[in-house]
Amino acid sequence: MKISALLSRGSAPGELVDAELDEPRPDEVVVRIEAVGVCHTDLATRSTLGNRPAVLGHEGCGIVERVGSSVTSLRTGERVVISYASCGSCDQCRGGHPAYCGWATALNASGRRLDGSPTIRIGGEPVYGAFFGQSSFATAAVADARSCVPVVDVPPEVAAPFGCGFLTGAGAVLNVLRPGPGDRLLVIGAGGVGSAAMLTALSEDVEVVVAEPVAARRELAVRCGASAVASLDDPLPPVTHALDTTGRPELIGRALTLLRPRGELALVGLGPAEVALDVRTLLLRGLVVRGCVEGDAEPSVLVPELLQRHRQGRLPVDRLVTTYALGDFDRAVADQRAGLVVKPVLLPDR
Repeated sequence: MKISALLSRGSAPGELVDAELDEPRPDEVVVRIEAVGVCHTDLATRSTLGNRPAVLGHEGCGIVERVGSSVTSLRTGERVVISYASCGSCDQCRGGHPAYCGWATALNASGRRLDGSPTIRIGGEPVYGAFFGQSSFATAAVADARSCVPVVDVPPEVAAPFGCGFLTGAGAVLNVLRPGPGDRLLVIGAGGVGSAAMLTALSEDVEVVVAEPVAARRELAVRCGASAVASLDDPLPPVTHALDTTGRPELIGRALTLLRPRGELALVGLGPAEVALDVRTLLLRGLVVRGCVEGDAEPSVLVPELLQRHRQGRLPVDRLVTTYALGDFDRAVADQRAGLVVKPVLLPDR
């Protein structure tokens, strides 16, 4: 199948090129991409791959155009969000925690299918694809039917980030930290993940404090019902729960000092591999530090719940989204890094 794809090569500008999409396997579908979010993981992976040619993108939303011979859960013409890939059969998947699938790295970050076959070729040569089981910086993507969640009446540019970023932030609140009325959540970093966490906690009647250096993002947080500070060095009340989206060691350490006894800190931001923690403080104050991947969410369960909250006006994530043409990827990234937008979403057909 002939498609147009955004080719990445390290720090070089993204380039729209003609590409060939592989035929779907029996358990796969072909999705015509209507919208795809830009996530920090796309940028980190692009840097890690260096000059290796790649088609990234892992927050796709679009219309199912073809279904594999064994797919019964989806039909052509159906709009779906494509989330991360998981095997569905290991202990973690069967236990309801597919984000910790035993095959997660191979399925989401190897650049190929499990059997080593490529999904995308450019000029007849295979390139790094199947990113998070999709590679949706393109006009169409091959994905495992298991990764696709049907959506009905939500615009694709709003639904797309629920494939990863919004799912991660919301899931960290609902599945991991689980604050309730009367609790106070500190969200460190108000990008797409942090802002989705903020809105989700507010929908649970939780008091939220956002720490974010960009003034426009602080102002948005306040308009949504949170309070906001520019730095963790600003005066802050004790908090019962904290979520770090930055991965910065100094902020993680500072967050622990702000927690009440028996408070919990969840980590979703990728940063340095090692962080120094005061074990005495953890022990004597009964603190919990918890890692969190993809909001520890089963997408087929949590995505519909979150979209229902959006329809009800309880989760106004549309306020976080700014759209760009797929070819404007580099401008979208620059605007995000400058703090001009919270969640850039690319539209391949624009």
